Amino acid sequence: MTLKIIPARESHFTGLREALDVVAREKRYLLFIQAPPLDQCIAFYRSIQLHGHCQVIAEIDDVVVGWCHVLPVRGEVRVHVGELGIGLIPSARHRGIGQMLIQAAIDTAWEKGLSRIELSVRIDNTNAKALYERMGFHTEGVHRQAFQVDGEYFDALSMALLR
Repeated sequence: MTLKIIPARESHFTGLREALDVVAREKRYLLFIQAPPLDQCIAFYRSIQLHGHCQVIAEIDDVVVGWCHVLPVRGEVRVHVGELGIGLIPSARHRGIGQMLIQAAIDTAWEKGLSRIELSVRIDNTNAKALYERMGFHTEGVHRQAFQVDGEYFDALSMALLR
C-alpha cells in the first residue's frame, strides 16, 4: 500500500469526484447527498487551482480515497478566514489519513496567510468532532436543525482553529 498526501491536480479530478460521490451518498457527512455532475466538479476543482486555494488529496495506490480543502469565505472583512471541508471513503477511515489531510491543509492555509479556519460538523459525527478537537479546533456554537436528510433534522457544531 502506497499512501500519498499531495496537492490535487487535474489528473485527480475524476477520482476526486468519485470519492466525493461515495461520501455524499452516505447522507451523513456532506452538504449534499450525491456529487454534482462531473463537468461541474471539474469546473469547481479548476477554480480552486486557478485561484491558488488549498486542496489536498489522499491517494492509496494511485486511487483517490479522500480530500481536504480550505477555501476562502465571502466578505472583505473575512479575507483572513477559510472554511475546511474533508471527506474520506469508508475504507480509508480510522487509519490516520484524515489527520494527515487536515494537517497538510492547515499548513497550506497558514502559508497562504489565513489566520482562522472554520468548519461545520453534524453533532452526531462524533469521530470527526474528536479528530477536529485533536487538531486544535474548538466548538464555538450549535446550529439547530442545520441539516435535513430524509425528513430528519440534525444539529451541527460550528468549530474553528486560530493561528
